Amino acid sequence: MTVIALLSVAPVIEDSMSGEVAKAVDALEEYDVEYETNPMGTVIEADEIGELFAAAQAAHEAVDADRVSTVLKIDDRRTRDVSAEHKIEAVEEQLGRPPTNKDPDSGE
Repeated sequence: MTVIALLSVAPVIEDSMSGEVAKAVDALEEYDVEYETNPMGTVIEADEIGELFAAAQAAHEAVDADRVSTVLKIDDRRTRDVSAEHKIEAVEEQLGRPPTNKDPDSGE
């Protein structure tokens, strides 16, 4: 994977956004991307920038609201393939431990 992005799509509403966010995440299934959702957005990986943009557009359009806020931050590494997992592993190597303070045995 060459292109990594952080995508955040949310309706501008006062009630819970989870249902609409779920629609945005589900829209990614139609594209050749890998993704992982976290509390602040969804990390997407794709081989081609066009596929990433198409997936982001589909996620944005999947949200049914009068107003939708979308943020897309892209890391397009053009000279070599670096996955999101590799980036995390590099930080772990520098820290000498996982980059979290949560106990993996605590169930959180």
